[in-house]
Amino acid sequence: MIQDLRRELSGQDRRALLQVQAEYAEFCSWLYQDSGDHRAAQYWADRAVDWARASDDQDLAVYILARKAQLAGDMLDSLDAVDLAASAQNLARPGSRLSAMGAVYGAHGHALLGDERTAQQAYDQALSLLARPPEAPPGRGRWLDEAYVVAQRARSLSVLGRHREAVSSFDQAIRSLPVTYRRDRGVYLARAATAQLHADGPEQAATTAIEALSIAATTGSARIFTELAALDSLLQGWRRVPEVARFRQELDGLLLHDL
Repeated sequence: MIQDLRRELSGQDRRALLQVQAEYAEFCSWLYQDSGDHRAAQYWADRAVDWARASDDQDLAVYILARKAQLAGDMLDSLDAVDLAASAQNLARPGSRLSAMGAVYGAHGHALLGDERTAQQAYDQALSLLARPPEAPPGRGRWLDEAYVVAQRARSLSVLGRHREAVSSFDQAIRSLPVTYRRDRGVYLARAATAQLHADGPEQAATTAIEALSIAATTGSARIFTELAALDSLLQGWRRVPEVARFRQELDGLLLHDL
């Protein structure tokens, strides 16, 4: 529909509508990412960044590049996560929230590569940028705050084998989440459960996973289900533990997998 409308316009009006088209494509990309279709998410992110550049919206193009880095991290593509995040930072206005976004998603790419030092430095950089006076008017990525960075760092700590620190960081981030951020809460709980398995044992991990599963059931978020399915595989050796058995039974009822 937007494409058809653009044919009827010219000049600044057509460019403004192209910017709307880029915004729509970016949102499509996020919806596909949350539904677990990463290839479709990549397709729409690629279209979005092209349209953002064509509309001369530099901040939107940088925002989408950072989101592409996040998507690469979810797909375990460490090099793309690092390189796309670096590109976003290079194009972002110095000291901006978008620069902080690039630092966060690049940090997880470094963690996937096993480079803890660079990952920690990138997270510290993001927190330092967020500590500055807020932009006026507020720019893109207004949802990016300290709690978000703490949660992403916790994910990286878990990847790096620092499970006890990851559990503590996830707890801090979850306590700070607004109640309306249900999908994020479910994702953080599921990731925290995996860290708890290594730090606290299967009982606590399964208890947290059951809480995450209830959110997955109501939101349908594939991001949560993906994390819980991976945890399910790790818990197979403890399937006779009551909490684990309950989690696996409830997950089985939703995913119809074989116990």
